[in-house]
Amino acid sequence: MTSKSIVREAPPQGALVIHPEREGRSSARSSEARLEEAVGLAQALDLVVKDAIIAPLRKLTPATLFGSGKVEEIGALCEELDVDAAVVDDALTPVQQRNLEKAWGVKVIDRTGLILEIFARRARTREGRLQVELARLSYERSRLVRTWTHLERQRGGFGVMGGPGETQIETDRRLLADKIGKLKRELAEVRRTRDLQRGARQRHPFPAVALVGYTNAGKSTLFNRLTNSEVMAEDMLFATLDPTLRMLKLPDGRPAILSDTVGFISDLPHELVESFRATLEEVKEADVILHVRDIASEESDAEAEDVRAVLDRLGVDVEERNVIEVWNKADLVEPDLAEELVGDARRHNPPAVLISAATGEGCDALLAAIARMVDDAPPVSIHVAADQGAAIAWLYRNGRVMDRVEDDDGGVRLAVRLTPQALGQFEQRFPGTDLTPL
Repeated sequence: MTSKSIVREAPPQGALVIHPEREGRSSARSSEARLEEAVGLAQALDLVVKDAIIAPLRKLTPATLFGSGKVEEIGALCEELDVDAAVVDDALTPVQQRNLEKAWGVKVIDRTGLILEIFARRARTREGRLQVELARLSYERSRLVRTWTHLERQRGGFGVMGGPGETQIETDRRLLADKIGKLKRELAEVRRTRDLQRGARQRHPFPAVALVGYTNAGKSTLFNRLTNSEVMAEDMLFATLDPTLRMLKLPDGRPAILSDTVGFISDLPHELVESFRATLEEVKEADVILHVRDIASEESDAEAEDVRAVLDRLGVDVEERNVIEVWNKADLVEPDLAEELVGDARRHNPPAVLISAATGEGCDALLAAIARMVDDAPPVSIHVAADQGAAIAWLYRNGRVMDRVEDDDGGVRLAVRLTPQALGQFEQRFPGTDLTPL
């Protein structure tokens, strides 16, 4: 009788989520909203949240973040709920994390570690996995926790494996540094390839449009709606991570390139911002940036500020860029408020369009707004001879034809708007064409 090994799935881990409410810390977002977001992050990691609490924090305790009384209170709650992990919605120092784990007897995960773990699970492309691994190792470098638990042993001096008396923690730190260096070299090669691909796209006359927004604002749903794609889109924080590019048809059939990027979040770990900098270059190079907002959320304004803060860290000056705010999830807004939002959108600076990516409401108006923004180049008058049908077809595909006049000899004079890239490419493909600015 042949024995078969049975693979058993690990039981779901229970968790207690704690949001430290720091006294005197200014925030546009309420503590309740931040706690709710922390619960969403924990659930995105497949943790079963047994309870979620707000813990007032009058002053910081260097050893444990919380005061001794609060540490005991939370420890008793962890025991009562029989949880496997405690999620602290704040950045913990390595010492604080270690001391809390000893005091509570459970695994302690801070906000940075939680987000890094989610990213590690969701990355699909090679570049995405490399970026997440680099961020994770940079975070663990100062902690040496989880996989690096054998820290007190001594190693002997055998060859290159470490000198006499070198502690295991020193060896592990050296191994981490070697891994980080290797990952950086691999990422540099991936980024070189991405730069070449971006350069090739820039030689095409198609305008580039980039989606940015707070996580779960509906970017991927909008991306699917506009491009007829099937990118993963769920009501979940960080449902998609890896950037996706598709062709987008603007009014009159003109093509553009639409890119979907990773969602932002408040207090996004700096390790991730640095690691994903190359991926987010798509935003820096875009002709138009679509800032997607969940307008049905009570935290919409605060989330928008968080997005602008991350863009600023990436060197994207929103004030100097073509930005359209996309006020998404209009289908979840009360009818009276929706009418008010339409008026607010008309007066908003930068321009705003109220839509529902789920139903398609307002998407035509959004496409028209994108077309107007990429049409800021002055029109030119181009005369095309009767035997240059390919040139006429090219202009209709890659420009915006404003006017057309037929000549008696069969030729055509077109008034057309072209981006500078498209105009240069047209002159290269069809030299000698009669072309004059209007």
